[in-house]
Amino acid sequence: MKLSHVGTDGRARMVDVGGKAVTERRAVAEGAIRMSRKAFELVERNAGPKGDVLSTAELAGVMGAKRTAELIPLCHPVPMDHVTVEASLDETLPGVRVRAVTNVTGRTGVEMEALTAVSVALLTVYDMVKAVDRGMDIQDIRLVEKAGGRSGAWRRKEAT
Repeated sequence: MKLSHVGTDGRARMVDVGGKAVTERRAVAEGAIRMSRKAFELVERNAGPKGDVLSTAELAGVMGAKRTAELIPLCHPVPMDHVTVEASLDETLPGVRVRAVTNVTGRTGVEMEALTAVSVALLTVYDMVKAVDRGMDIQDIRLVEKAGGRSGAWRRKEAT
């Protein structure tokens, strides 16, 4: 099987974006972590042993987005224009929902940065609450929408 990122010489390559137009690009991703009621209440009261879970998760998500190219092979380093990460309590899970929005003016999209931001934020929640609940479930990490570039806009049909 020949992969698109592997040249005729069998070596891995990044996609050549040099000829692509510089456009405004945006991506939105989301995910969640389910936890026990006890863990949820700890996060809600901001009483975790490692401090403020939601603010720390948001900061970690921004940091993760900025370092995506260091984590994902063949992913272009992207000079981010803006990253927003929101971590919020959801009593219906119970747990935390994370939403990330990434923006760049460039030649390649920022979907991987948005997905990485969500993933890192959720892993941070897990790390900060694991002393209370090791059975937490990280779930539904997904791209919700993207805009810009040659392929234009895309939106997940079931997104709210």
